[in-house]
Amino acid sequence: QVQLVESGGGLVQAGASLRLSCTASGRTFNRYNMGWFRQTPGKEREFVAAVGWSRVSWGTGSTSYADSVKGRFTISRDNSKNTVYLQMNSLRPEDTAVYHCAAREFGSGSRESDYDYWGRGTQVTVSS
Repeated sequence: QVQLVESGGGLVQAGASLRLSCTASGRTFNRYNMGWFRQTPGKEREFVAAVGWSRVSWGTGSTSYADSVKGRFTISRDNSKNTVYLQMNSLRPEDTAVYHCAAREFGSGSRESDYDYWGRGTQVTVSS
């Protein structure tokens, strides 16, 4: 069982930046594909970004992004800290959502069903 805890959300103005963090329990973090999703009330959870797993503890896999965040958001991971990050720049009001971290061992993909473990989320609010 993997537990995921997100942090870093907050209230910012349009154009600002935030960095979200997600820390996982366990000792084989490098083997987990990690993703970020976001959800607003009344809508389905939406894929934001993912970073692949690696066979070696210091490695990282390929990254993928939703079209709506390409060029503005960057996902990265630090396996030594069991942490995945989402750097969000040039934030827009439409980025307002609860951001959830997700994981699957040896996984890949951008669908909710591609992930087994989920964090409770962190709220990001962007004012205009």
